[in-house]
Amino acid sequence: MKYMSDLLSIMLLPLLLFLSCTESTTRENNLQTKTETIALAGNAFLTKGNAGFINQNGITEWHDSTGVFSVFVKLHQPVTAEVKLRAKTETGNSAISIHINGETRTSEINSQSFELVSFGDFELPGNQYIQIKLRGVTKNGPDFADVSDLILEIPADATLSYVKDNTNGRYYWGRRGPSVHLSYETPEQTDLKWFYSELTVPEGKDPAGSFYMANGFGEGYFGIQVNSETERRVLFSVWSPYQTDNPEEIPEDQRIQLLNYGEDVQTGEFGNEGSGGQSFLRYNWSAENTYRFLNSVEPDGNGNTIYTAYFYSPNQQKWKLIAQFLRPKTNTWYTRPHSFLESFLPQNGFMGRKGFYHNQWAADAEGNWHELTHATFTGDDIAQTGYRLDFDGGDENGVFFLENGGFFVGRTPLRSTFERSESERGPNVDFNGLP
Repeated sequence: MKYMSDLLSIMLLPLLLFLSCTESTTRENNLQTKTETIALAGNAFLTKGNAGFINQNGITEWHDSTGVFSVFVKLHQPVTAEVKLRAKTETGNSAISIHINGETRTSEINSQSFELVSFGDFELPGNQYIQIKLRGVTKNGPDFADVSDLILEIPADATLSYVKDNTNGRYYWGRRGPSVHLSYETPEQTDLKWFYSELTVPEGKDPAGSFYMANGFGEGYFGIQVNSETERRVLFSVWSPYQTDNPEEIPEDQRIQLLNYGEDVQTGEFGNEGSGGQSFLRYNWSAENTYRFLNSVEPDGNGNTIYTAYFYSPNQQKWKLIAQFLRPKTNTWYTRPHSFLESFLPQNGFMGRKGFYHNQWAADAEGNWHELTHATFTGDDIAQTGYRLDFDGGDENGVFFLENGGFFVGRTPLRSTFERSESERGPNVDFNGLP
């Protein structure tokens, strides 16, 4: 009987091994890979040429072979990834190339409805952003293709960072890039009237669409912008107490009132990100130069508050009045002095920008200056969700800095606190001599 039992075991062993291997392989295949669908509406940029457009549907009207679209994805570990595009052509067929990590592959697009087109497997490095470049190769219709998504088949335990949903308009904000802020610690139980700071933008870190906000306060902001390749501004704005993105909806008794403004300063209203009064001076500021900002917040004793901003012109060696506004239904001194750095042009959100924010001081209602050497680092929703990680901030060579864009890997966690070196010089402001 033992002989028959052993013989039966030997005969069954291959079958048991086969069943075991089949179950193991199936389990592995089920858990081995996952599909990451990366919407180009929130993750693609036209990084070269004038090829077409990126909108809520992804890449459209792609007609120029000299253009390059780029998708940026942060990989947290090395992976082997099968790369696909969800694409279609309007008419005929075309060929598109994908370039990743020094390797280029080409595939044909020949369907007039969206389908998945594979470009094969790529070996991708980890702990860095990967730039995936799309180029049009050939076409026999007006456009190369409409492309809605980049698809990555990756190991199930791999992690990626990219803009993953469009909740609250995150595709728009994600393409703009993460905004980062510095909030300065102020003396307690002190009525602050004035805030002074200085700002320097490094060479090559000033692409169009950058806003270096130097002197923020609880009800507005004051700083410099790169509005285009040919125009730069000094901007000072105050929000209305009435919450709306449409300035036309603001009741008359809650509108920001313009009290005064400086030479060559343009004034008006703004909307879309809250609403209120706005002023700006077209001023060709330049990288590597240091600029000085001074503004005040003071209650008028009648239930309103007056806001005044001055910009020091190095060329003229004097303070220039930007504007003075009255905010109704507001009774406050200067609160929440802060700075921030943001990109306001989504098409340039892939470009890097940086600013050095230094020599912050606040003066109380009696004119006594207090140096502000402590700051807390924060970010917007895109930074907080980790959808984009190309941001940084802190203390560098004794001054605060903020940096974003460019798809580098930042090193500073949000909510970090910093202390800069004390300055060897104060603001040296003659209040009586201000215009």
